[in-house]
Amino acid sequence: MNLPAIYRSGFKCSKCNKSFTSKDVFLDLTVTSGIKEYSELKPARTELFRSPLVSFLYERGWRQNFNRSGFPGRDEEFQSVAGGILVDVSCGSGLFSRKFASSGAYSSVIALDFSENMLRQCYDYIKQEETPMNANLALVRADISRLPFASCSIDAIHAGAAIHCWPSPSNAIAEISRVLKPGGVFVATTFLSTPTNSGLFSIDALKPLRQIVGPVNSSYNFFIEGELEDLCRSCGLVNYSSKVQRSFIMFSRQKP
Repeated sequence: MNLPAIYRSGFKCSKCNKSFTSKDVFLDLTVTSGIKEYSELKPARTELFRSPLVSFLYERGWRQNFNRSGFPGRDEEFQSVAGGILVDVSCGSGLFSRKFASSGAYSSVIALDFSENMLRQCYDYIKQEETPMNANLALVRADISRLPFASCSIDAIHAGAAIHCWPSPSNAIAEISRVLKPGGVFVATTFLSTPTNSGLFSIDALKPLRQIVGPVNSSYNFFIEGELEDLCRSCGLVNYSSKVQRSFIMFSRQKP
């Protein structure tokens, strides 16, 4: 399963017989795939990252600003979790997907995001960098709350700086728990809630974006660590561990 194999390939759901065809650099496995007349608006924080401008800027300054909130950077945040099939959910421009694929530690890496433009940007980076086009890396468009994978089929799931953007974190983590194999690992990073919500998503930092898309800052989900731990536990994940640095948290959970 690699980029050349995905392009212009056809897929069909064995349960409902819905067909999916890839006519782009990614495979669209959303429910609305192939629909021409119907469009579905998502929350502002979701639509923001579908913007071509934000997709272009994500690794050209946007993501680097996360260090103001304690994010240590790609190399330090990269955690080589279990091998097998890994899904990098809300992968954005593929900052970590490309690193996972290049590591050779996984039989398959699936870079998954809801943003079409983020996936196209990921493809552009793959062409420019050391990630081979025939590596076991696939680009898939899907909804984090409706993952297009069979139950107990995925070995590891990574979500880098993503949970705060999800419309329903509880639905998303329940889906992650469903698709993980027993013993599978979920590793994620996000922003912890602070009294002032300082850092990249502060009021001043988001002022230019608010003028374009409205008050997106208020729609983000900021958590305290106990909430994240409790949320994962309620979705059936165990063996919680974490690393905290200012507003940054990296945590992992396992499916029993």
